[in-house]
Amino acid sequence: MAGGVELGFAAAAGPEDAWRLRSAFFPSKLGGRPAWLGEDGLPGPGALRCARCQQPRAFLLQLYAPLPGRRDAFHRSLFVFACRGAACYRLPGPGGPLCVFRSQLPRRNRFYSEEPPPEEPPPGPVAPPGRLRSGARLCLVCGCLGPRACGRCHRAAYCGTEHQALDWRRGHRHTCGQAGDADNTENATTIPGEDKFLFPEYEILIEPEEPDFPADSSADPDDDKGAAGTSKEAEEQEEHGVSSSTGEGSQSLDEETLEAMAKHETEDDKIFRMFKERIAAEPEQIVRYCRGGEGPIWVSSENIPKEQDIPNCACGAKRVFEFQIMPQLLNHLQVDSLGESIDWGTLVVYTCAENCGDGNEYIEEFIWKQDFSTCSIEFPSRS
Repeated sequence: MAGGVELGFAAAAGPEDAWRLRSAFFPSKLGGRPAWLGEDGLPGPGALRCARCQQPRAFLLQLYAPLPGRRDAFHRSLFVFACRGAACYRLPGPGGPLCVFRSQLPRRNRFYSEEPPPEEPPPGPVAPPGRLRSGARLCLVCGCLGPRACGRCHRAAYCGTEHQALDWRRGHRHTCGQAGDADNTENATTIPGEDKFLFPEYEILIEPEEPDFPADSSADPDDDKGAAGTSKEAEEQEEHGVSSSTGEGSQSLDEETLEAMAKHETEDDKIFRMFKERIAAEPEQIVRYCRGGEGPIWVSSENIPKEQDIPNCACGAKRVFEFQIMPQLLNHLQVDSLGESIDWGTLVVYTCAENCGDGNEYIEEFIWKQDFSTCSIEFPSRS
C-alpha cells in the first residue's frame, strides 16, 4: 500500500466478480472464506477458536498490504477472524473473540508467478478450493485448515466437530461419497437458515484519504474550537440533572460530583466529535490503513491502550499500528438482532515493526477492541 492514510470501502461482489477474490489475484476482501496467501503453516483450528466461548471464529476480512523495499514481503496479507457469538464482545480490550494473522512471500515463490495476475477473468467459474497446492485440506464450511475427515467417506474435510455437524445438516448426508463433493466448497448444499457461519462476501476497494483534514489526527482534546454544540448540550444536561435532583427527599449534586461529570463528558465528547469529523467526508469507510505512521482515531476516551498494553512480537520487536476496522463494517455483516449483537467501536491491529517471518508460517499479530463510551459516570465515593 502507498504512504499516508488509505481507506477501505466494501464493494458488492456478484458471481461474475468472484474470481477477483481468489488467492491468485491477491485480494482485499470482507467475509466469505479466506483467500490464503502462503500455503504453508496455516493457523490451525485451535488458534482460530474464540478465547471466550471456544467456538470456531469466522473469517472477517483480509487486506493485501505488501511492504515496498522488503524483498521478503513482496506479497503480504493480514487476516482477521471474529467469533459469531455476540456475548463474547461484552468486554473491551485485546484478543477474546478476535485474532489476526500475517502471511508474506517473496516475489519468487513456489505458489505464484513472478508476473502480475491477469486483469481478465479466467475461463469458467473459479470456486474456492477444497485443497491447497501444498496438499493442505480445507474445511468445507469455513475454508480454514481442515485436519478432520468425514468418518464415512473419509474425503470431506473439516476444522472440527462443529462444522462437520453443520455440513451434515446442510446436505453432506445426501452427497457423502459422491465425486467432487470433498474437492469443491461450492458443491455443499445449503439448507436455508442453517448455514449462517460465513459473513457476506465483499471486495474491499482501497483509496487514499483526501487531504482535506490535517495529517495529524491526534488533535488536542483540550482545544474547544468547534465544541459549541456539545458543550451547550452538556450544559442543558447538567441543568436538567441539577433541577431534577432538588425534589423532596433528594439531594442536589455536590460540586465534586459535578466537576467529575463535566470532566468526563467533556473529554469523551471531544474525542468522539473528532472521530466523527475525521470520517465525515467518507462515512462509508470500513478500514483505515497507515502502517507505522498516523495512529488510529479513537471513538472514546475509555479503553485506549497504553504502550505496555501492546505486547512485543514473538521475535522481540515492538508492534506498530497498521490499520483499524471501523464500526461501519458492521452494517455489512448482517448481524443485527432484537437481542444482543456483535458490536465494537473500532478494532485496531498492531503488527511486528520488523515484519519478521520467512513465509513458511502465519504469524499471529495483535488486535485491540475499543467500544463506544457507555456514558456512565463514576461518582466519587461518599462516606
